[in-house]
Amino acid sequence: MASFPSSASAALTATFKLQPQFRSHPPTSLPIEKSQNISFQKSNYFTDFAPKNLDFRQALSLAKEVTEVDSSFYFPLLQECLDRTSFSDAQAIHGHAIKTGAQEDVFVMSFLVNVYAKCGGMEAARKVFDNMPRRNVVGWTTLMVGYVQKMQPENAIHVFQEMLYAGSYPSNYTLAIVLSACTSMRSVKLGNQFHAFIIKYRIDFDTSICNALCSLYSKCGHLKLALRAFRRIKEKNVISWTAAISACGDNGDPTTGVRLFVDMLSEDTQPNELTLSSVLSQCCEILSLELGTQVHSLCSKLGYLSNLRIRNSLLYLYVKCGCIDEAQILFSGMDDVSLVSWNAMIAGHAQMMELTKDNISACHYGIEALKLFSKLHRFGMNPDLFTFSSALCVCSRMPALEQGEQIYAQAIKTGFLSEVVVGSSLINMYNKCGSIERASKAFLEMSTRTMISWTSMITGFSQHGRPQQALELFEDMKLTGVRPNAVTFVGVLSACRHAGMISEALTYFEIMQKDYKIMPVMDHYVCLVDLFVKYGRLDEALDMIKKMNFEPNEYILASLVAGCRSHSNLELGFQVAEQLLSLKPKDTETYLLLLNMYHSAERFEDVSRVRKIMKEEKIGKLNDCSWISIKETVYSFKSNDKEFPQSSLVYESLEVLISKAKNLGYEMLETMDISEEEEELSSTVIYHSEKLAITFGLENLPIWWPMRVVKSTLMCRDSHNFVKYVSTLTGREIIVKD
Repeated sequence: MASFPSSASAALTATFKLQPQFRSHPPTSLPIEKSQNISFQKSNYFTDFAPKNLDFRQALSLAKEVTEVDSSFYFPLLQECLDRTSFSDAQAIHGHAIKTGAQEDVFVMSFLVNVYAKCGGMEAARKVFDNMPRRNVVGWTTLMVGYVQKMQPENAIHVFQEMLYAGSYPSNYTLAIVLSACTSMRSVKLGNQFHAFIIKYRIDFDTSICNALCSLYSKCGHLKLALRAFRRIKEKNVISWTAAISACGDNGDPTTGVRLFVDMLSEDTQPNELTLSSVLSQCCEILSLELGTQVHSLCSKLGYLSNLRIRNSLLYLYVKCGCIDEAQILFSGMDDVSLVSWNAMIAGHAQMMELTKDNISACHYGIEALKLFSKLHRFGMNPDLFTFSSALCVCSRMPALEQGEQIYAQAIKTGFLSEVVVGSSLINMYNKCGSIERASKAFLEMSTRTMISWTSMITGFSQHGRPQQALELFEDMKLTGVRPNAVTFVGVLSACRHAGMISEALTYFEIMQKDYKIMPVMDHYVCLVDLFVKYGRLDEALDMIKKMNFEPNEYILASLVAGCRSHSNLELGFQVAEQLLSLKPKDTETYLLLLNMYHSAERFEDVSRVRKIMKEEKIGKLNDCSWISIKETVYSFKSNDKEFPQSSLVYESLEVLISKAKNLGYEMLETMDISEEEEELSSTVIYHSEKLAITFGLENLPIWWPMRVVKSTLMCRDSHNFVKYVSTLTGREIIVKD
């Protein structure tokens, strides 16, 4: 291979100035060894006088007694040091080599440089290299490899400069190592210079060089250049394919990565565990369960199912695709389980809570996730920040404050509470569990606050009816220089809605668009429309809806219908309700809302018409369900339900509560519902599910313990009023999440 001309050396020198420790090594006139390849094979013998059955220690002891040996004596000993990663033994052999004059042998010294580098002694490796009488390409390259592996890529570049100054010939492998150094430095600029030299000397088709180029451009975020380097390779090996496939995954193009994998198989290249792990991750990204299961079969065929990396990738595939049962089977069959495996299963159950439409099932998935978190400790695993974050998210979804507090205590004990991700999850958990004071305390104790932390706290204050604190916190956020995002402004607008600050809300809405260049989304309009509706400004709500660049969703329409009903604009309410039905034609809740509006307006012909439509469309009973968690047990309730523990006691207590509430001014509002028998419409459901859940909680929770109930549908006005009266009567804190 032709050597780089002096211009190449000058170009590299212009990029990197030699550091003081390298200035002591000027260009030399030492004779250059031009042999480019050397192989250090592990030998089964030491010398003619060393019996074959001597072990390593015996050979070292024997060496001390010998003053004259052949240089081949050192290769098996040095190889043994390499296998043992024994720096001290390498030093002993080095001392013996000096004693016997073997330090003059370029091959022995090159091997010693490699041993010192692999054992972590880069200073010793450099010293040996500097004292070598002659230096071949193996010596230069070995030193560079050592610096790259020890995360000192700048030093590797300087060694390459010295090599050029000395007039030595870099091999293709040398250039690949230098490109790896550029990758470690994330220096695409320097990598481009090397790439230019490689193209100039027409070796840009070499497998090892192009593999390194592909990795360099991928790590620096240049996927097109990475794939271009890959396609230049004449003889692609499994490393080439893996580098290209991984590049696609790392740079957000999993579809191309999966296509490359298919091309790889069509060219009869057998993938290794890294290839399979990468392509499984990309199947996970695009939620391609069909292809993922085929890759699973291929892993089994090639014998990689025992590989922990592969099994963890399969776990995440099944979890992300919602196949929690398949993931559980795979997890249960794993002999070797890592923390990554546990995290996958906990996160998987947390995800199933979001995916399932059945709230009771969601709660059961949450319980399973928390059980896995407990088992993790019994198996001797220590949770990391991802484990704590997932577990706290589960507690926020259930909600389960008591379990969340226990996880919080463990996070403090293990030191992970200082992690921003864990701190933000803790704030979210307290917010969702209705404990805004603890959320505020956790926020103030955070050493570092990100945009997510600020947004979570602002949203928490808004949801808990503390709009002034939310807006003050938003102003503090701006003062600290943290840039808000679209979700932050949802919290701000929600705070304005709670406080009835219409003009301020419109001002923030304008600031969001003009100052922060954030385009409004549906959630922003929901807040504004709800604000106008709440204060009876229905015309302005309609004008806001007309200004939207997209069709209103069911939340906006439902808010408008409720506003029309509250402010006695029933004609507009009927029109909007009919529009809402076109969006959700099979929605029981929407039909009942429309039915109750017609009933309260005494438009009985329309009541009959809606009833007829409901029968024809086979609109079933409203899936009204509420639940409460007590001592790690979830109790669920349905309207007029009697199939739950202590049902007789609960009904008696509820009657007493209703009677006492009426004495304080509570008036029961009549509503329409579908009865259990033959799905006929009936009037007034007294025993709504949340009323039963609250009464059950009053009977079973300590008087000082806040009551947290979750309801699967929106709470009606009657229940909302009832809860306020019960809270006053009992002096209990009652939180209903609908």
